[in-house]
Amino acid sequence: MAKIGNIELGSFPLLLAPMEDVSDPPFRALCKEQGADVMYTEFISSEGLIRDAAKSMMKLDIYEKERPIGIQIFGANLDSMLQAVDIVEKTNPDIIDINYGCPVKKVVCKGAGAGILKDIPKMVSLTKAIVERTKLPVTVKTRLGWDHDSIQIVDVAERLQDVGAQAISIHGRTRAQMYKGDADWHSIAAVKNNQRMQIPVFGNGDVDTPERAVMMRDKFGLDGAMIGRASIGNPWFFAQVKHYFKTNGHLPPPTIIDRVEMARRHLQMSIDWKGDKLGVFETRRHYTNYFKGIPHFKEYRLQMVTLDKASEVFEVFDRVASNFQEAEVSI
Repeated sequence: MAKIGNIELGSFPLLLAPMEDVSDPPFRALCKEQGADVMYTEFISSEGLIRDAAKSMMKLDIYEKERPIGIQIFGANLDSMLQAVDIVEKTNPDIIDINYGCPVKKVVCKGAGAGILKDIPKMVSLTKAIVERTKLPVTVKTRLGWDHDSIQIVDVAERLQDVGAQAISIHGRTRAQMYKGDADWHSIAAVKNNQRMQIPVFGNGDVDTPERAVMMRDKFGLDGAMIGRASIGNPWFFAQVKHYFKTNGHLPPPTIIDRVEMARRHLQMSIDWKGDKLGVFETRRHYTNYFKGIPHFKEYRLQMVTLDKASEVFEVFDRVASNFQEAEVSI
């Protein structure tokens, strides 16, 4: 039974990964409906928060139906991170998560995200200061190390636990790998198998089928799975994994109507939250996966990702629903 602080998560919870420009309230709501157990926000810049930057502040929006939810922050400056914790606390999340895993150059070059993997003592001291600053449970998301030659994740995880981290999610790649190659779950399992580890260890990376989730649970013995790319345009993934856990069988794939309705709801919620222009623009990245595997679909997909007016995108959805009802597809 996994717990973060006093928050009961059940056995082998599924966590929605914090993904930039993906894990916003509309997408989180759809994933929650489909069985995701823990939500995390997009990662939020501590510098952006303390400057009251509109984009960063908007990412603090959370809703009761999402709980338990963690707000994830990143940064390399201690004072800025502590001020960000104070701001985040006022929005009343369940968890504060620290991003030590983002591999993007503009983050890393400032010593934030995965950049801090070059300075483990700073990573530990920053975590300790944040734990001491807040009454909320603090969790950490990180990678195996900066590169293959610097992997010391077993020791790092233990040190983070010792300064008060309540859980750790580990992406099974180094920063040098970015998102290439296979995720190394053996190294994550080594953290879990360290007899001194008492906090939950969640695995992240390449959990893209229900069978892989079962493998992470049963073969590697981890406490839960953090799902990222497999859920983009496919919030059904959480329900599919939960169904497989219970029955050892697969749910039938979503029908065309299921897909159209999910895409339609996603777009409408995005418009309601961000306004017409941003709502239309930021939902585009999901459409390829929402309608994956449908033959002769290129023309419709192109329209979905190029049309600027919501009314026009909704019309495309209508045409898809009427023209493709009989198509047999699979995610």
